[in-house]
Amino acid sequence: MMDFRGRRIMCLGDIMLDRFYYGRIDRISPEAPVPVVRMNDNRAMLGGVGNVARNISSLGGEAVLIGLIGEDVAGREIAALIEATPGLIDANIRAPGRPTIAKTRIIASQQHVVRLDEEVADAIGADDIATVRQSITALLPECHALIISDYAKGLLVEEVVSHAIASARALSLPVLVDPKRDDFAFYAGATVMTPNLKELRAAARCPVETEEEVTDAATRLMAQAKVDAILVTRSEKGMMLVEANGSVHAVPAKALEVFDVSGAGDTVIAVAALSMAVGNTLPRSMRIANAAAGVVVGKLGTATVSIEELHAAAEADAAQDGSSGVKIVTAGQAAGMIETWQHRGLTVGFTNGCFDILHRGHVTLLQAARDACDRLVVALNTDASVRRLKGETRPINELEDRAAVLSALRSVDLVVAFDEDTPLELITRLQPDMLFKGADYTVETVVGADVVLARGGKVELLDLVPGRSTSNIIARSRALSAVAD
Repeated sequence: MMDFRGRRIMCLGDIMLDRFYYGRIDRISPEAPVPVVRMNDNRAMLGGVGNVARNISSLGGEAVLIGLIGEDVAGREIAALIEATPGLIDANIRAPGRPTIAKTRIIASQQHVVRLDEEVADAIGADDIATVRQSITALLPECHALIISDYAKGLLVEEVVSHAIASARALSLPVLVDPKRDDFAFYAGATVMTPNLKELRAAARCPVETEEEVTDAATRLMAQAKVDAILVTRSEKGMMLVEANGSVHAVPAKALEVFDVSGAGDTVIAVAALSMAVGNTLPRSMRIANAAAGVVVGKLGTATVSIEELHAAAEADAAQDGSSGVKIVTAGQAAGMIETWQHRGLTVGFTNGCFDILHRGHVTLLQAARDACDRLVVALNTDASVRRLKGETRPINELEDRAAVLSALRSVDLVVAFDEDTPLELITRLQPDMLFKGADYTVETVVGADVVLARGGKVELLDLVPGRSTSNIIARSRALSAVAD
């Protein structure tokens, strides 16, 4: 499920202003052996925990931001950016004597040239600690999850972190932590931690190159820190989720092209929190977050992912999980993908058959069906089901071959097999918007028509190509064989 509307996530951590200045390099300075960047554009955006919040907002959720900003130009710029972003709630603490954290990046020809950091990373004092704790207590009951985003800039002292985690767990809210300390016990009680390989290695003090080494290190750290799971981001190697119950899940990286990894960890924790907030399991949440990370690393700067981009990436991810091809899926996978399509407002069509020897009649019917909907699911009888319907000499082509041929058609978006004599059970599970059959049927005789019509869907009977059928092809083949003999 990826409808994140109405989900509110508390984002607690170090907020900063990310400034980007863009230009081009034409020459080397005569004053020193450094490039001269001719500036032509600039922009500013929320960074640190602010980038986590931006991802939540871009996906339709709400984010309560609790960080520390100064009463300076950068602080006012952060406040203005939050106000201008739908779904963000400004609960930042104002600290008059502390400068706002700001990072300025100079980028020329799509390459970072230099970064300038303005910050004070000293631990906050007793007054600020009390204010932050009060804000957590007041605002957390209205939230559905807690993210702690630690950039080691002074806000997340022990009194703040322990109070936040205890308060969230008392409310039965998931707690997700992006750690910076090498002592994971500092975040004791969290639901899941999301270190990268470097952070995991520093905390475990052992190699973490192989999946076995990652599993061993995460298992040991979970026991020490008393957390439920560790989700490790492994750059081009993808992600691994190790749970305290012994379950281990791994997914490969999904990026088609890696352009900039900055902010990818923020996207991962934001998407995972939203996913858990709507009731998805940790393994499912990891897969959704992995799909999101594959989108965001293809962008420049601390980018976010939109809900449309996430839906598209998740669709591709789910399709690639098919064991026989990118479109061939199980009924469970099909159900998830159809739900995603329908949430996006797409019309999902359904047809079924044996498709034993694919011919012009099949191709014409499938194309006509696809022209009438946004996505077309083809349900394919298993070999046993075909034998029960057509006799012991059928099918001519086995299920794997029939599915492969169907999945190669541009008109077909998904192929899913069913073993029953009729697709009624599958139609009831998938809940398509449209049902297609040939014109040799009537609406009353189409299996599943009542299910589709009951949800406001449509049943369409499509014209057949005269004389084109698998039975005719088999009969002609046998006749020719008899003549040849």
